[in-house]
Amino acid sequence: MENILLSFESIINFHTIMILLCGVIAGIIVGSIPGFTITMGVALTLPFSFSMDPVNGIALMMGVQVGGSAGGLITSCLFGIPGTPSSVATTFDGYPMVKNGEAGKALAIGLWSSFIGSIISGIILILTAPILAEWALKFGPWEMFALMLFGISAIASLSEGSLIKGLISGVLGTLFALVGLDPLTAIPRFTFGLSELLSGFNFLPVLIGVFAFSQLMNDIKNPPVPVPVSSTANVRYPLSRVIKDLWTSLTNVLRSSFVGTFVGILPAAGGSIANILSYDIAKKFSKKSHEFGKGNKDGIIAAESANNSSIGGSLVPMLAFGIPGDAVTAMMLGALLIHGIQPGPLLMENQPVLVYGIFVSFFLAAILMLFVQSYGIKFFLKINQVPHHILIPVILLLCVLGSFAVNNRIFDVWVLLIFGLIGYWMKANKFPLAPFILGIILGPMIEENLRQAISVNSDITVFFSRPISGILIMLSIVSMGYGIYSNMKVKKDNQIQKSN
Repeated sequence: MENILLSFESIINFHTIMILLCGVIAGIIVGSIPGFTITMGVALTLPFSFSMDPVNGIALMMGVQVGGSAGGLITSCLFGIPGTPSSVATTFDGYPMVKNGEAGKALAIGLWSSFIGSIISGIILILTAPILAEWALKFGPWEMFALMLFGISAIASLSEGSLIKGLISGVLGTLFALVGLDPLTAIPRFTFGLSELLSGFNFLPVLIGVFAFSQLMNDIKNPPVPVPVSSTANVRYPLSRVIKDLWTSLTNVLRSSFVGTFVGILPAAGGSIANILSYDIAKKFSKKSHEFGKGNKDGIIAAESANNSSIGGSLVPMLAFGIPGDAVTAMMLGALLIHGIQPGPLLMENQPVLVYGIFVSFFLAAILMLFVQSYGIKFFLKINQVPHHILIPVILLLCVLGSFAVNNRIFDVWVLLIFGLIGYWMKANKFPLAPFILGIILGPMIEENLRQAISVNSDITVFFSRPISGILIMLSIVSMGYGIYSNMKVKKDNQIQKSN
């Protein structure tokens, strides 16, 4: 407690709070622009942190990360385009809710879910960081494969309409993920002699193409009717109603926050997996699972609680063992090393004030994010008033710039175009996009961890004999079975309704 109080003294000052505020605002802007990822935003702030003391430098990057993670919900809800890879699942119910004339409700619920997820994650972080970090180190390739398998089992739940089409979509995404160098032998696969494909398809242009470009093409063909903000009763969503909505879904909020924190702790997992996995779990536990994808508040709550809580989780392995959980924490780790601070088991013992200062800055970033976005919602909603013949070219330009900025090459713009056409074709033929993206995200991780596990021990039974791995595989089977059962039930109910 004494260390926590001392860390508050080092953080609660005008200079540090202004740094955090600037980071949060920059993060929200970056997160709300398709293609400009949180990683990109943190990378741009990294040079500024060198001239600051360690706490302020990390606070700046923390502000960008927290703001960016919450900022992704703006375009996810208003346009159906994920602002960041960690807000993919937010589009599933956020955009339908906006199309139903409830833009204010979608943004307000998403914002408060992000905030609560961050706070819960922060509390878990402070209380259990050393224990969780030690437990996370027990995850070998067997456990990571089982976890990714559990994630891929979400295909059964995300396959709306036709399970067969959902599985085809997931397999297609996984096949595209195999393009590039073999992760173990470095032999080129499916590159067709193109040097640009040696590193595979960059995930960001693929994501923007499948969701953003295909959505823009669909809007050009069937222009949506703009909802005038001034005449929409549900635009301004009162705080009392937000609290009521969250209270009735308290189990979902807590469960999704714990899932996000857990996934964040695991190296290389991150918010994009937490976002989709939490959405899938929420759908399976919901009594109204058939309403998911049509503007259900629980879908937004699950997705946003998880992606923000994963940030707190990702700090655990970085600080306790010097193992970055994702690209953003890798840059934070670099910033600490530049200041002569070595993260690891002795850091919490030798410099507890610094560690708790980082935790406190995470809390403050979440609070500032809440205030900035709360006052900014009325401006975000006015975007719906902009005529689509102006809005579509602007969004398309930002998508192209975002794709080009990833590696500064035109090839990624072509990737955007190709996958945009693929996404448009899939939509036109009622193939769900979510399993395709899930295959792109999890395909390489499943392959890499499976082959690493087999190269260490070729005995397949090890996957079941290791306790954590065995439990996760059993959960994957149950999850897939439940997803198939839910799909069949929904299909049967629809047939009964049509016959009546």
